[in-house]
Amino acid sequence: MALTLFGGGKPDHPLADIKHVRKLVSGLPPNDSVKSLSDVTTWLDSINGAEGLRLERRYEVIDVLDQAATNHARKLGDVYQATQRLQKFEENKLWTAASEFWKLLGDAYGRCIEQLWSDAGAAATVKKELPAIVARALRALTMQMKWTLLSYSPVDVRVWGEVGRHYFFAENKEIATAPVEIYPGEQSTVQQEFLKAMMLGVSANHGLNPVQQEIAARTAAHFAKVFTLQLQPGPGCSFCFDLSLREPPVHVTQEGFKPSSTARCFGAGGAIAALNALIPEIRQHDRVPAGFNLGGNFDSDLVLSALQHLALHWSDQPPARRSERRRIAMQLTVVHGFQALLRAVELLADDTSLDFEHAAATESWVIENVSGGGFGAIIPPVMGDWIKVGTLLGLQADATQSWGAGIIRRIVRDESRQRRVGIQQLAKAVIPVQLAPAGSVSQPGATRTDDSALLLSTTPDKHGEISLLVRSGSGMRDHALEMNVRGKRYHLLPRSLIESGDDYEWATFKVTQQVG
Repeated sequence: MALTLFGGGKPDHPLADIKHVRKLVSGLPPNDSVKSLSDVTTWLDSINGAEGLRLERRYEVIDVLDQAATNHARKLGDVYQATQRLQKFEENKLWTAASEFWKLLGDAYGRCIEQLWSDAGAAATVKKELPAIVARALRALTMQMKWTLLSYSPVDVRVWGEVGRHYFFAENKEIATAPVEIYPGEQSTVQQEFLKAMMLGVSANHGLNPVQQEIAARTAAHFAKVFTLQLQPGPGCSFCFDLSLREPPVHVTQEGFKPSSTARCFGAGGAIAALNALIPEIRQHDRVPAGFNLGGNFDSDLVLSALQHLALHWSDQPPARRSERRRIAMQLTVVHGFQALLRAVELLADDTSLDFEHAAATESWVIENVSGGGFGAIIPPVMGDWIKVGTLLGLQADATQSWGAGIIRRIVRDESRQRRVGIQQLAKAVIPVQLAPAGSVSQPGATRTDDSALLLSTTPDKHGEISLLVRSGSGMRDHALEMNVRGKRYHLLPRSLIESGDDYEWATFKVTQQVG
């Protein structure tokens, strides 16, 4: 509803009355965060459309709505991390509620900044709050980015444009580095909020699952004070963002950098050394140290994998593609999960079996490129709600009869919402094997506890080791084993766990001898 003025009197808009706003937020349902956030989003949309509202009153209203929504936004984020236990409809409802809230909140603070650009006198009415307004605007834009990246979609160019414009305003007003209590009990600066957005933008979130993305965002917040911002690239400062462009930040070198009045170079600075010290400490003690504040409890393996990812992508030399992509067009039959891959391999070995349920569980994907390490594939739009980074896949090309194995390493959505995935190929052909504790097979009268596994290595490597996929929680990678493969038995000693997923463990074993 548009706001009108009557003879210079009180604005004819219900949200111009701060008492009315406080009454509204007091009635938000405490145990329904989706409803509460949706209500606040509606009120933000209304106040954003109000014309003629004084800046100090606009900010006062937005502040009340923002702080009323804080706990609900946090709860929604926590619930979203458990989306594997939610129906797709419920997941979409959470994502939509959070995304719309952060966009409208960002628009609200952005509207305040627009008033400050157009009315120099308005700044005097909110002089003390000025750094907080800009810092909050950047925080809301960063949260928009975060939720967009959770859906593996590209960040809207509008967001990059607003980040640049807001930070340029802060520099222009000489408030970028002024300490500010951005929210009660939370100290920050506009520059730190800007750098959080920048470092999130270069974190390659398409290669992280949702929980790892949350860890990455909280890691960026933890290290914001030691991130670097300067006018030229240098050690620990090898990314560039142009405040005047609507484009994401890019990696730069000192030789290739072209200075301009709106170019800002940034980087992890002291965070790289801190990460490199933190990673072995977590690995050694199997826990996150108390001094590393992630704002919540996370599995130490997930924290390790996220920090290792950040250490690579925040470095002065981000990882490059190991081999060149080749364009190709072919069909690929796909199953997902350890049990489905094991069943597919077993069915292939038993060509007399009919399993219509297995056939219905397969999907057909289009491979669009191939490299030495795997594939790039297009996912059918109505399939694949189970898809996430780290999922184990069974892969069967049309031209082959064997089943291979791969893991989803990245997910992206293009501008038309088409999903594309990058798949690391573990093996072109996997072999079903049986595992049992050492001695339980060869010794008469011993109790056998066979378990199926998938062999990835047709021959041991130079260290005499093989790779196996075993069922998650089977305990097979912790003990000496006997492996039966095509009627031959081998002694195995566990070596290392390469990776674990929801239903599988990828581990190496040393072949010590053939049995019998």
